[in-house]
Amino acid sequence: MSPSPGTGARAAVRALQAALAAENSAVYGYGVAGAHLTGARRAAAVRDWVAHENARDTLTVMLTARGGQPAAAAAAYQLPFPVRGAPAAVAFAAYLEDRVTSVYLGLVTLNDPALRAFGAAAVRTAALRATAWRGSTLAFPGLDLPVPFVRSR
Repeated sequence: MSPSPGTGARAAVRALQAALAAENSAVYGYGVAGAHLTGARRAAAVRDWVAHENARDTLTVMLTARGGQPAAAAAAYQLPFPVRGAPAAVAFAAYLEDRVTSVYLGLVTLNDPALRAFGAAAVRTAALRATAWRGSTLAFPGLDLPVPFVRSR
């Protein structure tokens, strides 16, 4: 039995909505992280924040073009752990990128070659940003998600 017409389109909209939600939370998260960083790390956080804003805008256009109604960002997001200082902010930035990486894998599984390519590029970009923040890579970015360890003071 083959999928009904539109099943692929619905799956694409769901995957794009999930990616949009991840990008919205990353935009918020980098605002939190950036508040605790200085110098080169703050500059990197600002650069990554802008990249997530751009990705959010691209996803909004992609959703609209497919007849989807882009979900609005939340006013605030629950943080997975307290961010009180530079070490926690760095760990949080890596966490954000790991989560974005995992969500973009949903686009890689679609039948649409353009969305697969877009998702794969986004997975790569987010995994590289996570590596830059963490200082090391993961064996399977997006699948192998470490629990962030933040030393308390």
